[in-house]
Amino acid sequence: MSNLFSHAGLEQSAPRPLADRLRPTRLADVVGQEHLTGPDGALTRLLRSGSIGSLIFWGPPGTGKTTVARLLAGETNLVFVQMSAIFSGVADLKKAFEAARARRENGQGTLLFVDEIHRFNRAQLDAFLPVMEDGTITLVGATTENPSFALNAALLSRARVMTFHSLDEAAILALLARAEKEEGRPLPLDEEARLSLARMADGDGRAALTLAEEIWRTAGDGEVFSAAQLQEVVQRRAPIYDKAQDGHYNLISALHKTVRGSDPDAALYYFARMLDAGEDPLYLARRMVRMAVEDIGLADPQALLVANAAKDAYDFLGSPEGELALAQAIIYLATAPKSNAAYTAYKKARKVAKESGSPMPPKVILNAPTKFMQSEGYGAGYAYDHDEPDAFSGQDYWPEAIGRKTFYEPVERGFEREIRKRLSWWEKLRAERRGEG
Repeated sequence: MSNLFSHAGLEQSAPRPLADRLRPTRLADVVGQEHLTGPDGALTRLLRSGSIGSLIFWGPPGTGKTTVARLLAGETNLVFVQMSAIFSGVADLKKAFEAARARRENGQGTLLFVDEIHRFNRAQLDAFLPVMEDGTITLVGATTENPSFALNAALLSRARVMTFHSLDEAAILALLARAEKEEGRPLPLDEEARLSLARMADGDGRAALTLAEEIWRTAGDGEVFSAAQLQEVVQRRAPIYDKAQDGHYNLISALHKTVRGSDPDAALYYFARMLDAGEDPLYLARRMVRMAVEDIGLADPQALLVANAAKDAYDFLGSPEGELALAQAIIYLATAPKSNAAYTAYKKARKVAKESGSPMPPKVILNAPTKFMQSEGYGAGYAYDHDEPDAFSGQDYWPEAIGRKTFYEPVERGFEREIRKRLSWWEKLRAERRGEG
């Protein structure tokens, strides 16, 4: 093997990646997480108290979760043991716990850092409970998923959740400055390209340093890249987005609420982000149909037609042309008058229907196909509305046991303003024809 490496001109020990070389050695050196590691940060306060307890680190990739766990072990004189839930099972956990018990008997504590802890199943997560309670280990679990959904309640009740934030532009630029100091040379980028690189990192410090290494490898002597050249040189990093996890739900929530909030520009932004991340356009089309009926309703009855037409246009044209039809529909929905009156009325009607049992409708509106039913009064006295003045009879159609209810209350916006006038007119006629006017 040594001959192979020597013939290839390589050393057996590969050079350490830049991100590893720049790993902080003090909590104060961790960038972008001042709310945790700053002078008054949550972790700093825990260290001052003398006991950190078990913790769950929640945040995006490349925000320093592993680094901070390692530093905490050093600050508390605990042995740092690291494992990944992706590659570990029950047997690995048992070995780690047994080793921790042996250290404890010798007066040495253990900080067990479990990366991707949400990958463990419920039984595996339950295995941590006794060793956390008796002090065998101090658990620090790292997850990119919302702990409320990804971890069980028993574990969460025994650990404090610390939220790590995506690195902002200033934090990424600070990391790049450290990288230049470590390398002893500036990044071959003009100012605009430097800012573009910081945005490309998408809040991930490790990704920023990996991109920096790639730029240094690519640039020729004296070459300085512009932002446009940077896009060509560096393969674009995929956005952080998992269609089955938080990224998906956060963005669809943002899209729905910006449409509901009548902000077409913000709605287009989130729509474009989801498409850019590989979301299925037909999923977005289905959500747009829901927005049309839930948030616009009869304030603009055309909204549902527009949403369905956009879906059909995408089906017909495919990508990328069909996406323009969806974008057009997003703008229409965001700028349409809003009403949830139909949605609210439906929920009220469902509630009453569930709670009221099965009362018979009034006989006046029941058909009488047999002589017996006629003799029982089915259909007797029914007034055919088209034969009545204003094509309105004003009869009471409600079961007697329930009485008349009002579910639908149209708003004074869009087409519902006209519906409201119509309902008010019918209510006036109904009162007159009952002799109440």
